[in-house]
Amino acid sequence: MNNLFQITTWSILVYALLVLVGGGIGYLKAKSKMSLISGVGSGTGLLIAWFLCRQTPTLGLAMAALIALVLFIVFIIRLFRTRTFMPAGGMMILSGVATFFFAWTLITSQGIL
Repeated sequence: MNNLFQITTWSILVYALLVLVGGGIGYLKAKSKMSLISGVGSGTGLLIAWFLCRQTPTLGLAMAALIALVLFIVFIIRLFRTRTFMPAGGMMILSGVATFFFAWTLITSQGIL
């Protein structure tokens, strides 16, 4: 595999850990069970995607891109509801960048571009 793929694979792991920790922080600060559930669920899904990238790269990248896209949409909605930048805006930007990065690597690894 090439350097871009290796960087992306490790980025999935870092993003997964940030999502997991963010869900925990959301629970501790705001007592939000939904933050905990969504953080653990999404983070676990991303950890599975990271593991899959090592076995079946296309499936792992597609799964990571899809989870990041869903989180991007969720955080856009939260940003408009709360009208406060943190944490929704920060996670929206992080998830948007992750979605683009994971999708770009998936597309280029398939020889589409």
